This record gives sequence, C-alpha cells and structure tokens, in this order.
Amino acid sequence: MRLDKFLKVSRIIKRRTVAKEVADKGRIQVNGLAAKSSTDVKIGDELSIAFGNKTLVVKIDRIIETTKKDEAKNMYTIISETYKADTPDGADS
Repeated sequence: MRLDKFLKVSRIIKRRTVAKEVADKGRIQVNGLAAKSSTDVKIGDELSIAFGNKTLVVKIDRIIETTKKDEAKNMYTIISETYKADTPDGADS
C-alpha cells in the first residue's frame, strides 16, 4: 500500500493530500530512509513522522484498504512520541 494511503486509512494523518505533502517534504522516514508519498509500506515497517515540534514513531501491524474509525488504531503500534522543547531563538541552555 502507498504511504500516503496508509497514513489516511490509519488516520495518523486525516487527509491523503496532507499526507502526500508531508511525505514529499521529506518529513517521513520508512525504516530509517526518507520516503515519498508513493513509497510502498508493508507490515513490520517502522515510520517516523515529523509534525512541527512532535515526532511520532509507529510500527505497521496491519494493512487494510478501508477501515472504521475505531479499528484504525489497530493498524499500527506507537513506539515513541517525542516533543522538541520550545526555546527562544538565541537562548543558550
């Protein structure tokens, strides 16, 4: 299944056009490699998605063409969810 379609069906990203934009900007990695929206994903693949100040890492458990909202979260397992600290520009830590 295409990466952008998986993200939409699993509801990690609500719209396929948004998933395509995010992927084509290089903000998604599949198994550690930069991925485009057309990249094929399969069960066992690990996705790392950068949303602004949040990075979400998930493992694909199931691939289904269509799913209901409450079943969508069974398509993947969240491995980690990290947030970047908000620091003002020029501030030394």
